[in-house]
Formats: sequence, structure tokens, C-alpha cells
Amino acid sequence: MLSPKRLLGLGAALYAIALPAFAQGWIEPVRPLPRGAIEKIRSAVQVAVTGRIARVTVEEWFRNSGPQMDEGSYLYPLPGETVFSDFSLWQGDRELKGEPMDAAQARTIYEEIVRRKRDPALIELAGHGLLRARVFPITPGETRKITLRYTQVLDRVGDALQFRYAAGTAAASRSFRLQLDSAARVGDPYSPTHRLTVSHSGDHLDLALADTTAAGDLELLLPLARGLVGMSLLAHQPVGEDGSFMLLLAPGRAAAAGEPLRRDVVAVLDVSGSMSGDKLDQAKAALVQLLGGLRRSDRFRLVTFGSGVRHYAAGWTDASADSVRAAQDWVRRLDTGGGTNIAGALTEALAERPRDGSLGVVVFLTDGLPTVGETDPEHLADQAERSRGPFRVFAFGIGYDVNTYLLDRLTDRARGVTEYIRPGGDIEQTVGALAAKIASPVLTDLALRGDGIEFYDLQPERLPDLFAGDELVVFGRYRGAGSGDRSLTITGKRDGREERFSTAARASGEATGNDYIPQLWAARKAGALSRELRLHGPNSEIVSELKRLALRYGILTEYTSYLVQEPNQMVLRPMFDRAAAAAPAPQDQAGAAAVQRSRAEKALAGSLQLDAVVVTGGAESGGALGHGAAPRTQRVGGRVFAWRDSTWTDIAHGDSLRVVEVAAFSDAYFALLRAIPELMKPATLEPAVLVAGRRVSIKIEAGGKRSWADGELERLVREFRG
Repeated sequence: MLSPKRLLGLGAALYAIALPAFAQGWIEPVRPLPRGAIEKIRSAVQVAVTGRIARVTVEEWFRNSGPQMDEGSYLYPLPGETVFSDFSLWQGDRELKGEPMDAAQARTIYEEIVRRKRDPALIELAGHGLLRARVFPITPGETRKITLRYTQVLDRVGDALQFRYAAGTAAASRSFRLQLDSAARVGDPYSPTHRLTVSHSGDHLDLALADTTAAGDLELLLPLARGLVGMSLLAHQPVGEDGSFMLLLAPGRAAAAGEPLRRDVVAVLDVSGSMSGDKLDQAKAALVQLLGGLRRSDRFRLVTFGSGVRHYAAGWTDASADSVRAAQDWVRRLDTGGGTNIAGALTEALAERPRDGSLGVVVFLTDGLPTVGETDPEHLADQAERSRGPFRVFAFGIGYDVNTYLLDRLTDRARGVTEYIRPGGDIEQTVGALAAKIASPVLTDLALRGDGIEFYDLQPERLPDLFAGDELVVFGRYRGAGSGDRSLTITGKRDGREERFSTAARASGEATGNDYIPQLWAARKAGALSRELRLHGPNSEIVSELKRLALRYGILTEYTSYLVQEPNQMVLRPMFDRAAAAAPAPQDQAGAAAVQRSRAEKALAGSLQLDAVVVTGGAESGGALGHGAAPRTQRVGGRVFAWRDSTWTDIAHGDSLRVVEVAAFSDAYFALLRAIPELMKPATLEPAVLVAGRRVSIKIEAGGKRSWADGELERLVREFRG
């Protein structure tokens, strides 16, 4: 998969077919060489960040595997969004004289190379400059290292610094390391594109890629630790379409002035017979820890249930030191016995409302199915939802003998989460993590609004409370007339008072290059839709929306899948036939499979990196492929393509869509890619690719249109984008 913001390719040997593209630089031969003569075998990147300045060192190793000696030009795309203060290019101990080029000159060179080599691996339009330098001869069998050093100013995105690098594909050995001094001034680094490993040493921060084979551009955000809440907004808006955005909310480390938010906490513990032994010991230790984290301004209630229901005291208990110690002793003396009276426990837990201006939290732990009183999960969930009031509910299912429908419904609209602890798992650690989280609420009842911009389809739909050290990532869609700077405002409550935090937002009519944002938004929405169908029953509109998302972005869920069958046939499984349309009945949503289903929905709805939603080629191919065979499915540019009739076909394409054929590498082809930049990645698929739009599909192949009549391309763009 190639990035739309870089010129990527392997030089010296890119002729009739696409060869693997590597990170950032390549060598263009001065004279034609045998194909595959010079290849990049290794790349290493080191970045040192001081303030807003990043000093980047790129080392690349090239080997001449051909039969003759030759030389070429080393080409390196310069990120257009940065400002360079200096650069140097070295080969061994000799300095190479570099020639920087602007975007227009880079575009001309790019199109000349692609036309000559007819190589889709170079399909990355300019928008950046190029650095070009003559490379000294490389003899057959010799390996040469090229070192590039440059300094750039990091972009400021709201309350975060942004760093980007073209990480390339996994074909070459590659390493990446970033070091930052004065680490206390930034929060936890976040990357929506790659998993990171982060380590701290004193006031220094060191991070690297968790997976050195991960492909694609690296996007990295360094939230600045300032004020109560830091906000950073990134957006992606193709021309003529609504945009997608990613909002990063990061509470500052400094404590806010004034009294901390008061908390009213209800802890509910299952003490039925099945909880005996290690499970109860861990659960009691977890509750002791939870009580120990309360402040004098907080209040608490303790509820236990077996066949019957008990409480520690009538009404709320103030969290004084003495009362907390007495409650902890009461918890330590608890024992098990009887059935599982979940109905009675929920009634008791929600009987006393929290104070106005307080954060009401219910922590519910159980390891079993309801066996006493009301046992229908749907009736239990409905009753709890009507009685919940302002409480946040956090549920913990211990083992697999729990009803996931009930526990997920308890937390679904209560700004909480459900955690499932595997048999033998560490209950104390899991509940302890929640206790640490809710110890420092920053803002509650969060809401988002924009000046001149309409935000919709937020994921998560109900913004959770914001706690210190718990960075929140929100995805969504937006629309708004015109372009220019606007403001985005987050409102929330702290200690009963409303507070507002704003950041600049740009509503642009041009794509910004953050093309991972729509994919992550779609994945989160697909997870939320799947959960909605399971918890609230089938709905034709939700089914249609889930189907559209699955086809457009290639997202696989329990309800959506596709199958490629041989020899050259693609068959879409029915998204919702009568058997699959209805989720398991509420009372049947128990056991290991139900827990796994709930976890999968949660993972999709909480996707933070692209690798969480990537579909691997052949994973759904319906049969094993021969050794070395090309995958029958590929995910490229946020779409999934299947091999059908010698063409890579977008699985969202339907026979009812009109198809416009465009000749690869023609004038019409380059004009098309400039008009619809999102076609650049799919255009790398050979020998032909068919990409689905809203009202028309576009096929790029050897034949087809070579030029456009007046107004024809503009009409095609409107039909493609709908």
C-alpha cells in the first residue's frame, strides 16, 4: 500500500511491472540498467526532537545485484508541510551536492518517469519538492550507504506537535527511532497509523515502531501538556464530499484549581456459590483497593448478592478514614453462597441517586447468569435503564458463564464500559485499573460543537467522561459551507459548573492527506452498528448502513463478509439473510463465543490504529492459495479489491454502475489522478483496476480514454463522488 503524500519507488529497475516500493528515497539510473540491478536492502531513520525542531537522519543501503557498474540520481521527496533549515547528503565520507526542486518541477519529473517506465509503483502525485543528487558508481555486488540529514519544523496541530514520515513497505529491512528531550512537556505519544513502543529515561522520551514490518506513512502526534485539557484536530475532506475528523483530547498533568469533583460510588459484588475460592478473594481485594482510593468529599455504598441482597449500610456513607477502614473490614469478611439475584442487586444499587454535581458511578461484578427473581436479560436491562438516572455503569464479567447481552446493555448508554475477565484472569488488577481511572475525573457530560461547521456521526456517539491521564480519541464527520478558520468547542462539567475549551478548526475544500481518518471512523461506526443490532434487534436502516460501510471500506464483522471463489468469480455472501439477520436471543448470549463477540465489537468500535481494521489478502479467499500465488483480495487505499476477470475489482462495485475506462499513463490518466487523488493508490494495481464510486465506476487499464472533452472530467468527478 502506497501513501498519497510521498513519491515512493525502488529505482534503477522500474520498467514494465511494479516492483516493491521502499521508504522514501530511490535511485534513478543515468543509463538503462538490467531490471532489478540496484535494490534497497535496508533503511534506518533517527529523529531527535527539541522544542518544535526535528533533526532527521536517514540512512539507506543500496546493492547493485546486476552484471555491470553504473550510476544514477538519488531522489528523495521533501515533505511539503515542513520547512527545511538545512540538509546534507553523504555517500560514505564524500558529500553529494543536492539540488532541491519545488513541487511544480517535481511533478514534471514524476510524470516523465512514470510515462517512460509505465510503472504504477511511482503513482504518487507531487505536492512536495524533490532533492536530487548524482550517485557515484556502484560496482556489481557492491553495497553503498547514503546518509541524508535535514532539519524541519514540526507542524502544530491544536495542542499537539505533528510528525510525519513515509515508512514505506515491509520489503526492505527498516528501523525507526525518535528521541525527544523535555518529555515532561508532552503527554503520551499517539499514532493512528502504527503501534509504538515508548520508554522514558529521566526527562527523555524514546519511541520506536512496535512492528518494523508495518507499512505506510507514519503519523505521530505529541500532545502538549498544558492547561486542563489539550485538544488537537486533524481532518480529511475530499473535494465535493463531507469531511472526516479525528479529535484528540488530552488532560494536562497539572491539577486544576479548586475542589476535585465529588464522587458517589456504588460497588456491587456477586457472592453466589460460583464465586467461591480465588475469584472471591481477588474481587474482595479489588473492592478494598477501590474503597482506598476514595476522598473525604466522596460517598459510597456497598451491595452484595447471592440468592438475596445485602448492603453495608442504609443510604450513603461519607468516605472518612474511619468509615472506609470499617467498610474494608466488612468486605474482607464476605463469604459465598446461594444463587444469583441480579434483579435484586440492580434495584438496590440504583435506589439512591447521586448528589447534584457529583459523579455517580456503579461498579458491578458478577460471574454468573441470573437464577433468582427476574431472569430474563432483556427485562433486567430495560428495568435498569429506566432506573439508572445519572449513574455511570462499569460492569465486569468474570469467566464465560455471564450473559453478555445484559452486561453490555447495562453500560451501553451509561457512559461506561464492560470488561470481560477470562477464567483465571486477574480480577484485582482489572478493577484496580478502573479505580485508578475514576480517581481523577477532569470533565463530565462532554459535548462537541463547531462554529460554522456541523459535526455528526461521532464515534463514540456519547462522549465518555474525561479523566486525568486518559486521552480520548473521537472520530466523526463534518460539513460546513465555505472554507477558512473556524472554532471547535468542547463543553463539559467540573464540580457542577460548565467549562469550555476551544481550538482552531479549518474547513477546507481540499484533501489534507490524513487519509487514514475515514477508515478509522468507518471501523468504529461498524463496531457500534454491530453492537446496536445485537443489543436492540434488527433494523433495516442499520443493516443497510453496515452493508455500505463494509463494502466501501472492506470491514469484516460478524454480519458482513465476502468470499472469492475460483476460477474468476467473486461472490458476496448475503449480508443479512433470515438466519443471520437476528442476533442470538438475549438469554442465549452467554458463553465463550458470546464474550468473544462482545470483545470483537468493542475492539472495532474503539479502533485506534489502522492495523486493527486491515483486511489481509486471502484471509477470506475461500480456499488455500498455491505457494507464492498472489492474494485474491487486497486492501489498497481504504478499499478491498478482489481478483475477477483479470481485473482487481472493488467489492463495492455493482453491475448497475456505469463504467468509464481510462488508459493508464495517458494524459487523461494523469488528469484523472489530479482530479480524484484517492485513486492514486488503487491505480497501482495491475494489469487493470475497477474502482467503485457513488454513481459511476472507473476502470484503469491498457485501453480506454486518452483525453477528456471539455467538461467531461468534471462531470465524471461529480458522478464518482455522488
